[in-house]
Amino acid sequence: MINSNTKRISLLLMTLGFSSQLVLAQKGEIESQTYEIVKEKSIEFAPANRVFDKVQPVQGETGKKKVNYEIIDPQINISSPKLTPSVGVSSDEKEREAKPDVLNNYVKLGGGNYGRLLGELFVGGRPSEDLAFTAQLKHLSAANGPVDGKNSANAGTNIKIGGKYIRSKYKVEADFGYDRKNYYFYGYKPQPEGINVDRDTIRQTINQFGVNLGFENTDASVLVDYSVKTSLNTVKDRYSASEIDWGTKLMASVPISEKFYALLDADAFVSQRVDRLTYNRNLFRVRPTFKYADEAFTVSAGINVVNETDSELDINKTKAFPAVNLDVTPFTGLHIFAGWNGDIVRNTLRSMLSENQWLGPNVLIANTEKTAEFSGGVKGETTSGFNYEGKLAYTMYRNFYNFNNSLADTSRFSVIYDSGKTKVMTISAQVGYNYNDLFKTSLKANFFDYSMDNTEEAWHRPDLTINWFNALTISKKLFITTDFYVLRGIKAKNFQSGVVTKLPVIADLNLKIDYLLTRNFSAFVSINNVLGKQYQRYQYYPQQGLNFIGGLSFSF
Repeated sequence: MINSNTKRISLLLMTLGFSSQLVLAQKGEIESQTYEIVKEKSIEFAPANRVFDKVQPVQGETGKKKVNYEIIDPQINISSPKLTPSVGVSSDEKEREAKPDVLNNYVKLGGGNYGRLLGELFVGGRPSEDLAFTAQLKHLSAANGPVDGKNSANAGTNIKIGGKYIRSKYKVEADFGYDRKNYYFYGYKPQPEGINVDRDTIRQTINQFGVNLGFENTDASVLVDYSVKTSLNTVKDRYSASEIDWGTKLMASVPISEKFYALLDADAFVSQRVDRLTYNRNLFRVRPTFKYADEAFTVSAGINVVNETDSELDINKTKAFPAVNLDVTPFTGLHIFAGWNGDIVRNTLRSMLSENQWLGPNVLIANTEKTAEFSGGVKGETTSGFNYEGKLAYTMYRNFYNFNNSLADTSRFSVIYDSGKTKVMTISAQVGYNYNDLFKTSLKANFFDYSMDNTEEAWHRPDLTINWFNALTISKKLFITTDFYVLRGIKAKNFQSGVVTKLPVIADLNLKIDYLLTRNFSAFVSINNVLGKQYQRYQYYPQQGLNFIGGLSFSF
């Protein structure tokens, strides 16, 4: 946290004057709706009974599938829904469920308008009862975009390799990933006739590597239950920016009695950022908690102690926050919950880019303090297939961040922090329904009310988001999914002209159809932005209108 007035002013000027050239896939950008199928489900091992599972207040009924739904506890990326969503099980996986002898491996090829090209290869195996592995290669590109043809093209290539080794007393899992993205900053001002923009000056390329390693105790007879996971991620762009980030997380549980537990969560993050300057940013967190759980209610109370350092911002501080949560079950199927929590929300270049890929050079990265959050709500499910959740949260932040077009270059974005006290009220509601796995639907709405302190507005943050998802199985061979999104209340400012703009409401409808042709072949078509609106999730970046991609998948 930057406490002095001088540092507050410096922080604001730095965010307005600079932006970063490192980027990842923007959540708000519509790309091909080639929905990813989690093939690993077919080779997943049955989990052992664990102490972590025992502390849950209510055990789900085995064998009953529900609509997956979750209301994300907003930390700081007060969420816009992903406009390139992952969707439910597709036709080729449903065929594998019906015929266990069908192999998991597949090749997928497709193409569409805007010069879209899709190629994907998946290989999975289980050499023994203890060992499983997966490998995936995917390429998705568009030769043209919504502005000036090739000047708004994009391409992405992903490689994922992973494996799991499970014995009766422990589980080891590891994976490696490489992600390469190439795109262009096409949010520039319209050029006079006959003048062309040099594509090389607006091109961006991001290379990202990630390695994850995890170890878990799976022996239910051991008193202390624990898991340790560590990951190393690097990001590097086409210019001089890079980030190395290493994080390790420990979770442990010790039963004191049949219903009373001692829990410990500990995190350690060490990172180095290189851009205009080179500096180190570290964060260490320890959260000891005691938890009591029975059939009627669950209560946990503890303290969350966080230390953060930043050599560039001259930060070295330790803070303690409450960690209190209550869940009451007056009768089966209904939960009433409440909580009082706080934390340091860790922001990295990688996390910022996952929200907005249009960041410019030398963007300032600082953590956000969630001083306190008071929340409560209800959730539950019925025997007829309905589930629901409603939540109200009031959260106080320091260094609450938002995005806006940079002062130096409006085609690039800066991260702007409110160094004062920001207050956010969030109302979330979600309902889902599942009918015999033939029809699934989920409707979710979030309303946000922002009270900023030292900044004018919560730039580019919506005040309302709606997501409606449907999955319909017409027959054993035909499977249809739809997604409908609404974002409202997005405001942006051009700091060069001083003009504030309220961007039009975003309404986006996406449709995916899978059809199983034979035991090995299936066809798919994805139609995105069916309404054909070239909306702007971020100012000066219109998205593609109606776009589609279709192709074939071969399983072997």
